[in-house]
Amino acid sequence: MFNDSVETLLLRHYGHDGPTPAALEHRLINAVHQDALIQQQGELAVRRVLRHRISRRRAMMLVAVGSGGLSLVAASLEVLNTTIFGRDATQSALS
Repeated sequence: MFNDSVETLLLRHYGHDGPTPAALEHRLINAVHQDALIQQQGELAVRRVLRHRISRRRAMMLVAVGSGGLSLVAASLEVLNTTIFGRDATQSALS
C-alpha cells in the first residue's frame, strides 16, 4: 500500500459520490489524541528513567546478576544438548 492520504483512499474506495463513513472526523480526532497520549506517556517514562540515578554498586550488582543468568542459560543449553544428542558437544581447540 502506498503512503496515500485518507482522502485519496476514500475516493479510491467510494468514488466521488460515495458517502463519508459515519463519525469519520470524530474517530480520526480520537485516534490522533490517543497517539499523542501514548507518545506523551513514553516521553514521561524516558524522563523518569533518565532522572533516576543509579549507584555504581547497584550497576555492578545488575551486571553480575545478568552475567550469572547468562551463564545459567548456557549451562542449561549444554546439558540439554548432551541429553538430546547423547554426546558432549564441547570439543577441545586442538582436535
